[in-house]
Amino acid sequence: MKIVTQNSINAFYNNAKGKFGSNTEVVVQDNGATLLYLFGNLIAVNDNGKIKITDAGWDSNTTKERLNGLRGVHIQQKNFEWYLNGEKWNGSWKQIN
Repeated sequence: MKIVTQNSINAFYNNAKGKFGSNTEVVVQDNGATLLYLFGNLIAVNDNGKIKITDAGWDSNTTKERLNGLRGVHIQQKNFEWYLNGEKWNGSWKQIN
């Protein structure tokens, strides 16, 4: 796992805002929800421990790397299709836990 992924995911789970590298940002909202952005696109939400993810329309290796850093997320690619925890996934919003 890349350092930028490790640091941004730690911030995401610890409700700590910050910029990581040139493309990843964690924002903490007033209501306590934590948002993970990649290249300005929202890819994950932590709302009181309920995690939701999306690829935001970008099935890139960087998106996959950041999302795979989250607990309970395992994304693999086969024949240009993404699989989330063993099931075909189109990248739309999905609650993880």
